[in-house]
Amino acid sequence: MKTNLTIPNIKKFDKSNMLDLLLDFPLQCKIAQELARNAQILIPKQDFTKILFSGMGGSSIGADLVRSYLYFESKLPILVFREYDLPNFVDDKTLVFIISYSGNTEETISAYQQAKEKNASIIIISSGGILKEYALKEKITFIEIPKDLPPRASLGYLSIIPLCILARLGLIKEVDNLIKELIEDLTKLKEKINPKRGLKENPAKYIASKIFNKIVFIYSASVNFDVCAVRLRCQLNENAKCLASSHFFPEMNHNEIVGWQNPKKMFKNFIVLLLRDNLVHPRVNKRIEITKQIFKKEEIEIIELYSEGRNLLSRIFSLIYMGDFLSFYLAILYQIDPTPVERITYLKNELAKN
Repeated sequence: MKTNLTIPNIKKFDKSNMLDLLLDFPLQCKIAQELARNAQILIPKQDFTKILFSGMGGSSIGADLVRSYLYFESKLPILVFREYDLPNFVDDKTLVFIISYSGNTEETISAYQQAKEKNASIIIISSGGILKEYALKEKITFIEIPKDLPPRASLGYLSIIPLCILARLGLIKEVDNLIKELIEDLTKLKEKINPKRGLKENPAKYIASKIFNKIVFIYSASVNFDVCAVRLRCQLNENAKCLASSHFFPEMNHNEIVGWQNPKKMFKNFIVLLLRDNLVHPRVNKRIEITKQIFKKEEIEIIELYSEGRNLLSRIFSLIYMGDFLSFYLAILYQIDPTPVERITYLKNELAKN
């Protein structure tokens, strides 16, 4: 296959300028840190017993990142819900983040109303919409983020801001220095996956070319890095408009690995992408190496992508940033604009009729 990921060809199909949003991502993380630093928090510090995030789609992936990153650090359980209804355990000791980029997501609005009824402490993060109106009217902590972005392109705001707020509330350690390192590390990584670099020098372009016209199965460790696999699957869905699958180690060793036996005739259309980190549990890395042997016996093509960065937060973001770029490049190979999500728009319009 002849790949055409030159800048002129990228501009031809990237009609909505997704590339500019990708290149600005390190700056977005810096702005997010400033927004969190200056936000007025209207809830007092108290003895919370749990932390809950409510959001959908691109508005919820930041919550997954927070949960993944704080797996070992948080003394409180962190849960992410993508539903209309909140569980019964939500109460006045629960800190609830209500996250909707548009401020109009119907599932998230429903969750907000229930959190209010349960007297939970609420923080809303949004670019406006109905949730902003509720926040101003009902004196709820509201952190406004910039408008006119695809929700999936606002990950910096929707992850960095909650992390900083949790630190301000004394629920986790300070993260300012870690975020500073993160921004520096992402800026450095950006030069490595920038569209100016050719296929052989650009790992994001290279991987995009390898998974073109194939169904990719994405695997990562479940602790700290499951968000990277989920994010990449969703980015491939929305940016490249293609199917993808994701699962995690060690769980996939107890079920999905057995499924890699049939239908063998389709294996030539599949490819495995392993999202790796050298500092995950050594037994998990051992499992990945053994699983690679099983894939090779089935003649399944494998690509490995390793994290980069000086701290855990940087390493998580590096895999996400690489994944965002490779999904963008794959969209260009499919000769489509990465930004529009017409089927989601259609579904929302149909729901709005009733």
